[in-house]
Amino acid sequence: MAFVVTDNCIQCKYTDCVDVCPVDCFYEGPNFLVIHPDECIDCALCEPECPAAAIYSEDELPDELQDFIELNTLLAEHWPNITERKDPLPEAEKWDGIENKLNKLEGMPND
Repeated sequence: MAFVVTDNCIQCKYTDCVDVCPVDCFYEGPNFLVIHPDECIDCALCEPECPAAAIYSEDELPDELQDFIELNTLLAEHWPNITERKDPLPEAEKWDGIENKLNKLEGMPND
């Protein structure tokens, strides 16, 4: 099992989770973070640190967010690793809590 970053991270990109990850399994795109499932050790430190409540344990992922398992896997193979906390995106507070933001995701392979 791994943890999964879901759509509430899109357009927010808080990095509090990165700060507590003992294995540096987060990867950064232009407006979203993902967790590499093969690197995640399921320590659960990241989940409570996410101000946007965008991180779920894979086995607790709501049905409507299941596609984010594959998305995290795909994007972790293409995006650079992030190991230090950064400022969130400028309009993070505005976007936090907005549902169905997948159409706002930037940095997909072949974009």
